[in-house]
Amino acid sequence: MPRSRTGEEILDEAERLIFQIAEARPKTGGPIGINDILVKAIDRIDTLFNLGEAITGLSTGFTDLDEATSGLQPADLIIVAGRPSMGKTTFAMNLVENAVLRTDKAVLVFSLEMPSESIVIRMLASLGRIDQTKVRAGKLDDDDWPRLTSAVNLLNDRKLFIDDTAGISPSEMRARTRRLAREHGEIALIMVDYLQLMQIPGSSGDSRVNEISEISRSLKGLAKEFNCPVIALSQLNRSLEQRPNKRPVNSDLRESGAIEQDADIIMFVYRDEVYHPETEYKGVAEIIIGKQRNGPIGTTRLAFLGKYSRFEDLAPGSYQFDDE
Repeated sequence: MPRSRTGEEILDEAERLIFQIAEARPKTGGPIGINDILVKAIDRIDTLFNLGEAITGLSTGFTDLDEATSGLQPADLIIVAGRPSMGKTTFAMNLVENAVLRTDKAVLVFSLEMPSESIVIRMLASLGRIDQTKVRAGKLDDDDWPRLTSAVNLLNDRKLFIDDTAGISPSEMRARTRRLAREHGEIALIMVDYLQLMQIPGSSGDSRVNEISEISRSLKGLAKEFNCPVIALSQLNRSLEQRPNKRPVNSDLRESGAIEQDADIIMFVYRDEVYHPETEYKGVAEIIIGKQRNGPIGTTRLAFLGKYSRFEDLAPGSYQFDDE
């Protein structure tokens, strides 16, 4: 028996229809003839050819990662996962920072875990290369203030929007994104931290797996509707802690195989020093691409500057990728 729609879902549908009428948009969805699709496909290929660049999407800001992915592609759902203390939020926010500095389009962050002020403080520490503990405590040295001013100037007047509503539902997230697009134009990137904190209104909570599956599908739908990459952070199962090799694999994604199915790219953040403090790879993070629908899988390495909440490039070519 099909699930009856909640009041929130009905309101969301009504808003969608009203918005379509207000903007005089043609009705979307439904079959499209092959000739029309071919025209669009050839136009895109021609545009990419004339650009003559390896990066066809939104640059990540990291050289080897861009080489592996060709940038973050429109309509892709990108999962960033990792165990606690690995730096997955820092990595995702660095992707946001790089997007904000490279595009005039809107960038939207849904931070379900951290308040917006904390997010911005971390961004300022990263962009200014200032010890984040000093920024949070307000104990800045004389040479920190110019760095802070420079970071503020980098973010000032950018189209960056942060929504820190806790427990937001997929339908409310979609409605708020529509309003933002109506008011501020095309969206370049959406980031969600993190998907397990989203809630389904009216759910009994009996099957968290089904809830996460619905959330995962909704995030992929969000990416398609706004034709922009959506980065969603995800938790990993604790069971990987019992393995000798603690590098994550796709099956470690917590609570739902649907995340693996819906994702176009799955990236894991792994730092060996978290488990092995005496490792020779201190300050090195592995970005493990466990799935890429249209590209290679493998590992790239970045420098991790924890006190600055920042990842940076290592020497070019510090990656290992498979052809499939």
